[in-house]
Amino acid sequence: MPSPRHVPVLLDRVVALLAPALDRPGAVLIDATLGLGGHSEAVLERCPQASVIGVDRDQQALAMSRERLASYGDRFRGVHAVYDEIPDVMEDLGLDHVSAVLFDLGVSSMQLDLPERGFAYSVDAPLDMRMDGSRGPTAADVLNTYSAGDLARVLRDYGEEKMAKRIADAVVRERASEPFASSGRLVALLYDVIPAPARRTGGHPAKRTFQALRMEVNDELAVLRRAMPAAVEAIDVGGRVVVESYHSLEDRLVKRVFADVTRSTVPDDLPFLPEGSEPSYRLVTRGSEQANEAETEENPRAASVRLRAVERTRSISSTSSARGTSKRTHKGKGATS
Repeated sequence: MPSPRHVPVLLDRVVALLAPALDRPGAVLIDATLGLGGHSEAVLERCPQASVIGVDRDQQALAMSRERLASYGDRFRGVHAVYDEIPDVMEDLGLDHVSAVLFDLGVSSMQLDLPERGFAYSVDAPLDMRMDGSRGPTAADVLNTYSAGDLARVLRDYGEEKMAKRIADAVVRERASEPFASSGRLVALLYDVIPAPARRTGGHPAKRTFQALRMEVNDELAVLRRAMPAAVEAIDVGGRVVVESYHSLEDRLVKRVFADVTRSTVPDDLPFLPEGSEPSYRLVTRGSEQANEAETEENPRAASVRLRAVERTRSISSTSSARGTSKRTHKGKGATS
């Protein structure tokens, strides 16, 4: 099996944003999307007082990261979980707060580069796309069981695919004679269904459909919707949450959560801020940061990244709105929710 490539996006900038929160004895980073551990390795190397808890639902990635980071001893702990289970992970490890939380969202390098995982449209492979390959429906299950309307919704909402209805109707028609099992057949269908002028813009014609299927299979937006308030609540004073998003819906969700916690609740027409009414968080980045042209040329996966960060500036004595929205019924470690 070939070794997957791993080029962390905006590595130096991400570590620079995390470093102020991790430059203290006993600092703990939760790398909520561990992948192959590139960001975690850089933090362990450059922030010698910090330890890292690496969370990933992908057991294959977790095993490879544990091997990669073994030289750091007990400064690194790998946990098999989904990133909306941060409260459970912290409770299991006896942690009330952590110093920072990092999210590098989307599909990992390993998942894209190993054909058998079914994430890539460039090679014919089983239509799997599960980040945790041990459970849950596959992309083939979605294609073969969803109604045309539900398929069109997934393609439109998650892939921003303009031909969503046409593709969904074609999938339903074709699966009647033979269920979909491999990526090659789906890619061929997309070439047939999407008109040539549309294929000449926006990259590979399968890109949007594969992205949409992956997000549906892994319930990515719902998981992120639960994870963001939990992460914001998890950090202590001086702690930071840093997020790399690659999809407009992800970035919009992150932006909204950060805006909510950094907004003052004092009426705009009040001439001063009463003591204790200041927001408990501040934005560290101005808007979203993007990769520059040089990095995008070196690492094409950086082209769509949007980077945001927030810092906790004071403790909250009462129950926060973030805490209220992060409650849920947990399904256990590794559940794909």
